[in-house]
Amino acid sequence: QVQLVESGGGLAQPGGSLRLSCAASGIIFSNFDMAWYRQAPGKERDLVATITRLGTTNYADSVKGRFTISRENAKNTAYLEMNMLKPEDTAVYYCKGTARFSGVVAWGQGTQVTVSS
Repeated sequence: QVQLVESGGGLAQPGGSLRLSCAASGIIFSNFDMAWYRQAPGKERDLVATITRLGTTNYADSVKGRFTISRENAKNTAYLEMNMLKPEDTAVYYCKGTARFSGVVAWGQGTQVTVSS
């Protein structure tokens, strides 16, 4: 069974940092494009960052220069390093994987990130 499990969320101070992890199982991880989304209460789920199976990255304007998406294929894990956190970064963060060619999509359960003094 395809499964993505996020971890690493929690409470951070403004200006602080957190690293989110997305551990994959049941897939050939190297064949999946990965992405992070976030959803704040009452808001739409927004794309935060993407990384293709070949390592090409893209970021939402709101996080450029602060967040870094990466992947470690040997560990079947994607990461989101979040620096210079702001209160507006508060949201549930979700990991998404999309298989090339087959189009199979998997979502994680989400992990809460709260940025507050």
